[in-house]
Amino acid sequence: MSSIPVDGAPEALPEGRMEGREAFVGLIRAALSSAARQGWSPLVLSDADFADWPLGERAVLESLNAWATSGRQMHFLAKDFNVMRERHPRLVQWRTTWSHLVDARVCSGAAGEGLPSALWTPQWTLERLDARRCTLVASTQVSSRLALRERIDDCWQRGAPGFPASVLGL
Repeated sequence: MSSIPVDGAPEALPEGRMEGREAFVGLIRAALSSAARQGWSPLVLSDADFADWPLGERAVLESLNAWATSGRQMHFLAKDFNVMRERHPRLVQWRTTWSHLVDARVCSGAAGEGLPSALWTPQWTLERLDARRCTLVASTQVSSRLALRERIDDCWQRGAPGFPASVLGL
């Protein structure tokens, strides 16, 4: 997590190319913490299945609870939400509580081919270029943020509603 410098301002999130699972998980934690502190909205989380994201951790849920206030929006985009339901039950409960802030879509089939593994915010982006090697690129550049958002929006538009806040059944 980012530390607080002497002047009281939070450190900026890193930029550039990085590698490794620990870096990826640490950046997700730091980004969600920054989103809560700085009120970033909307947040877009996109991945095939979120299997190796730290979304079920208590610290991440604390950041999401701090982030969740009126007028904020979060979008989840995945090929399949079943892994998220299995591996991140705390997040599933959080999603139920804050359903009015969260929208989710399934982007499967041909549309899912180009689905980015990314966390997008209006101020900073993180994209995992290679999930197996965990090669990442983070940026605050407007051109990078816009290009990533266009790719995410393309998948979003081709997707269908998914990951409902509750499942009705008999």
